[in-house]
Amino acid sequence: MAIILTEIAAREVKQLIERQDGQSTENGDKPKEFFLRVGVKGGGCSGFSYSLDLTETKGDNDTAWDMHGINVICDPISAQYLDGTTIDFKDEVMGRGFVFNNPNATSSCGCGSSFSV
Repeated sequence: MAIILTEIAAREVKQLIERQDGQSTENGDKPKEFFLRVGVKGGGCSGFSYSLDLTETKGDNDTAWDMHGINVICDPISAQYLDGTTIDFKDEVMGRGFVFNNPNATSSCGCGSSFSV
């Protein structure tokens, strides 16, 4: 399986983790290990929508790998739809956010957050 997280996207995820982890370490807790869960779920205007979550839990069936220092995980069902996908981060005048370039998508909505296969 190949889901690629660009360096720019990884840098943004690291900042999110630092902000989230900073909240826990302010209380004297030890830093937590976070995973970036990449997945798809049913819904959206094109049939499937992309999901990105920071989680502390890795499932038994999840595939895990390191991408630019980020622990990325994906469940087997989502992996079928995301194989070959590149996740980037854009910070532009019209908005900022994560962008999925999915070669498996036969169509996608205008906002880029949902797709069909």
